[in-house]
Amino acid sequence: MFEALFLGALQGLTEFLPISSSAHIRIAGVLFGTSEDPGARFTAITQIGTELAVLIFFRNDIKQIISAWFRQITKRSTLSVTEKSDARMGWLIIIGSLPIAVLGYLGKDVIRNDFRSLWLIAGTLIIFGVILGIADKYGNSNRDLSNLSVRDGLLYGFAQSLALIPGVSRSGATIAMGRFLGYSRQAALRYSFLLALPAVFGSGFYELKGALADGGDTGTFTISETLLATGIAFVIGYAVIAWLLKFVSTKSFAPFIIYRIALGSLLLVLLATGVI
Repeated sequence: MFEALFLGALQGLTEFLPISSSAHIRIAGVLFGTSEDPGARFTAITQIGTELAVLIFFRNDIKQIISAWFRQITKRSTLSVTEKSDARMGWLIIIGSLPIAVLGYLGKDVIRNDFRSLWLIAGTLIIFGVILGIADKYGNSNRDLSNLSVRDGLLYGFAQSLALIPGVSRSGATIAMGRFLGYSRQAALRYSFLLALPAVFGSGFYELKGALADGGDTGTFTISETLLATGIAFVIGYAVIAWLLKFVSTKSFAPFIIYRIALGSLLLVLLATGVI
């Protein structure tokens, strides 16, 4: 029980930071010593908690986007300029979600097994830490989400799909893509939050359905332990969203980049020396 609650807290703490929550869950499972790997199913279900935090934190924005989108497709009334922008954002979230939906479904067996390698995780932590560093340092910051195009939405979506590999980081990949495309840190982070909603909820509820069909099997933990961990992830995730949005308004992503490279390097040393 304690391990599940700890992993839920870790999920909430790391989901939105560009340091990869799935990598931390995978590493923590090994360090506990009681289980080799909490599993992709446990990770996907606990992410429901962190995405609920996004849903509540951005509830007004999401409500406006959904309302404008439905009004546009049903043609119930003429939309204002602001409402047209909200409806457009709805379409861009759908478009940006397509790559990860297709790749996630087609590659689900590889994701659950081959992508859980600690060697792979160590490498992706370092490599994508460097990529994020380059994007954050050299990317322009003169664009906001009003400039978001279909092409940019798809590129964001393909970047998000890289997060199917533990160690990449969903927020890290999408933020890096946003910075390469010239969006400000705040704009890149905001779209990252919204873009994750369909993919993470879809993956989480898909795995939850599978767990219930398998008699509550989530891999290492019982379904009740997993749901408790999901609740913890929600509470901590909400606090992290508020803090991170304030942080990026004045600071760069440098601390997270340094941390990623240091963690990946340490993991390589531990693996090479046979400690884990």
